Amino acid sequence: MTKWDYDGPILEIENLSISFFTRAGEIPAVMDFSCTVQPGEAMGLVGESGCGKSTVALGVMQDLGKNGKIVGGSIKFKGRNLNEMSQAQLRDLRGSEIAMIYQEPMASLNPAMKIGKQLMEVPMIHENMGKSDAYKLALEVVEAVRLPDPARMLNSFPHQLSGGQQQRIVIAMALMSKPSLLILDEPTTALDVTVEAGIVDLVKDLGKKFGTSMLFISHNLGLVLETCDRLCVMYSGEAVETGSIGDVFDKMRHPYTQGLFRSIPLPGADKNSRPLIAIPGNFPLPHERPRGCNFGPRCNYFVAGQCDKREIRMFDVPGDDRHESRCVRFQNIDWAAKPDVSIGGETTAAGDVVLRVDELKKYYEVAASALFSGGEKRVVKANETLSFEAREAETLAIVGESGCGKSTLAKVLLGLETATDGKVLLENREIGDTEIEKRDTRTVADVQMVFQNPFDTLNPSHSVGSQIVRVLEKFKVGNSVAERQEKMLQLLDLVKLPREFATRKPRQLSGGQKQRIGIARAFAGGPKVVVADEPVSALDVSVQAAVTDLLMEIQRESRTTMLFISHDLSIVRYLADRVMVMYLGHVVEMGTTEQVFAPPYHPYTEALLSAVPIADTSVRKKHVVLEGDIPSAMDPPSGCPFQTRCPRKQLVPGTLCEDEVPPMRQLASGHQVKCHLSDEIFAEMEPVIVLTAAE
Repeated sequence: MTKWDYDGPILEIENLSISFFTRAGEIPAVMDFSCTVQPGEAMGLVGESGCGKSTVALGVMQDLGKNGKIVGGSIKFKGRNLNEMSQAQLRDLRGSEIAMIYQEPMASLNPAMKIGKQLMEVPMIHENMGKSDAYKLALEVVEAVRLPDPARMLNSFPHQLSGGQQQRIVIAMALMSKPSLLILDEPTTALDVTVEAGIVDLVKDLGKKFGTSMLFISHNLGLVLETCDRLCVMYSGEAVETGSIGDVFDKMRHPYTQGLFRSIPLPGADKNSRPLIAIPGNFPLPHERPRGCNFGPRCNYFVAGQCDKREIRMFDVPGDDRHESRCVRFQNIDWAAKPDVSIGGETTAAGDVVLRVDELKKYYEVAASALFSGGEKRVVKANETLSFEAREAETLAIVGESGCGKSTLAKVLLGLETATDGKVLLENREIGDTEIEKRDTRTVADVQMVFQNPFDTLNPSHSVGSQIVRVLEKFKVGNSVAERQEKMLQLLDLVKLPREFATRKPRQLSGGQKQRIGIARAFAGGPKVVVADEPVSALDVSVQAAVTDLLMEIQRESRTTMLFISHDLSIVRYLADRVMVMYLGHVVEMGTTEQVFAPPYHPYTEALLSAVPIADTSVRKKHVVLEGDIPSAMDPPSGCPFQTRCPRKQLVPGTLCEDEVPPMRQLASGHQVKCHLSDEIFAEMEPVIVLTAAE
């Protein structure tokens, strides 16, 4: 049988159970999991970290390591049971008929080998193809994944490509033998949102072109909506709901699925009038799973004696296409009932200007040859004439792709770098030219940061309570040990953690709990400005909602100014009062959230909005995919920084975009855009995101 002459389901997983065997005993990772992928179908697998998504994928690849074992059920690929195949048979399948794309592209590429050689290996090994034919095929596939100058790409080493280009090469490698099943494990998590949009576009097109079936693993419901035909929602090792995209998104029939949707910032969510609703409680560890329904302890619809009586199987949802739910009460729940939103906070009015940045520049000098430190010096223009104000109790979001200068700005504000030129005024005190070692204690306490990854910011050897107390000592809060101890416990109350957590080590806390400790430390000294650098991007969606609303609540009470650095425009629309869009060191647009999210906008903002995956079937988006990668700050383009990728550049007469940096223009009160487009073109701009149905 050839790989093309099978007309049944490509993948059939039935009652699959996978366990890992450790010194502590058997740990069940996946239980009673079933799903079917038909030819040419894309199946999304969604759920929080630890729910078993990647374990299912590794089970399909029969790559569970020494400790992992399939303890029940079967995995059939084109009717053949993978569990019963020999290692030699599995080797023939992997890479040839079943291919997998991992989250981190560099983990799949050999850094010491040119791209061409790595791609050519696939057909040469799996199909005994000759060298010249393999090279021709490599050129074709690199072109298919929309990479410029395929011959140059094949002659490059992985480190010479950007992250988005590396991921496209990994996809090309997976497609070299035209597999029947492609497994994608969070393939865009490490990429910028505009690059992600291009990869998603590519995956959809390639699925149609090659007729490949896909298993798409993601925690992002918006991405799954854009790429998949069907989805399966997992919770604590089990499938809890499965069905077509339309059925699960619009007629969800499991409380956990409903909880996921209520905890993500969809259009219409508002931090004051329609806040996000976090799922209460925590994800159960494998040895702490409750009797009956795994989701029971966190479920609003739990009924004792009914939900915890016995193991719960999947039930068919009548009238839908293969729609199933692992809930005994799904037919008794009023799914149309609106959630209680009385928990929202009151709108707080912004106060006086706390932080003023005026014509800030931050340049770095680097050697032309970084390897040998010789030759001429070159300048990296990380921040170019940034000017903005931030007021008391206001949230100013700073958005843009990697390399746009967001984090450099944060470093200057914190004193980790000093400004090359311009002014940074904190309550009329100049702080831009003073590094952190030379700042007084009050200034250090006044500008604090919540970091992206809570795991890297806590000392694993000390209790979390002692780490908060140390910050209080540093900032001279409290006059005695007892006072500081009490203040530390109050900070735990503030971030809604039990006081007994004070004696715990970081390893005993979940990711969301660690981030709460990071927030407690940032607010310990009563800061005037808190810089939050992607503070929720490393957290699960349900935890994101709780941490985001916690940040907003603390800000409302303390009237702190927050600079929220993010690439996720959904969360920005939800919590920001004003938005500043950055590109290659420049501010290209600034205004209130309403102004920035409605036309007219800068062409770059337009592309960013189009790139955001939105988990709502009633949303229609204008399709804007940016070509090319963000230029280097060491060699920026002449004229407008965005002109090399701008889809509207041809609307500007002559070579104005290439020759001149646009002036910052006022479109409306407080709304500024750095662009050469005419007022007439701005007036004709249409919204990128449109809600087509009533909410």
